[in-house]
Amino acid sequence: MKKLAIIFLALFFSNISVAQDNGIHEKAIIEAMAALDAFMLAFNARDPEAWAESLNYPHVRFASGSVTVWGSAEEFAENARSRSFVALPRSGWDHSHWLTREVTLASENKVHLSTTFQRFNSANEIIGTYSSLYIVTNIDGHWGTQARSSLAP
Repeated sequence: MKKLAIIFLALFFSNISVAQDNGIHEKAIIEAMAALDAFMLAFNARDPEAWAESLNYPHVRFASGSVTVWGSAEEFAENARSRSFVALPRSGWDHSHWLTREVTLASENKVHLSTTFQRFNSANEIIGTYSSLYIVTNIDGHWGTQARSSLAP
């Protein structure tokens, strides 16, 4: 019984520590969430320049069995214009929404978020639900998604 109480107290205080760390980094978390909002708004608007602006570089995406790295906003916007915003609508995609965004790690200049998002068609019917990891960073005062990994095509 004494061992159980010690284990319980250790778990309790370690959870308080994580919550306090997130409290210390509350500003970073707020900024990271705003960056994710900007990401989704630009994505749904099919605005390649605004979408590129919501990121930090180099930007890395792990998806569809490959790793893609973009070195600049210009490179990313061109890819979005010629590929993403051509292929996604062909698949039936019209818009996406965040379902969940849970902070898993936070520091002053970096926040990791476990997310779930859904893709919808023009009739607002769900065409896919995907779990993913987003790493949002602060580079020279700009908060943006720098890396993302999902099973989404």
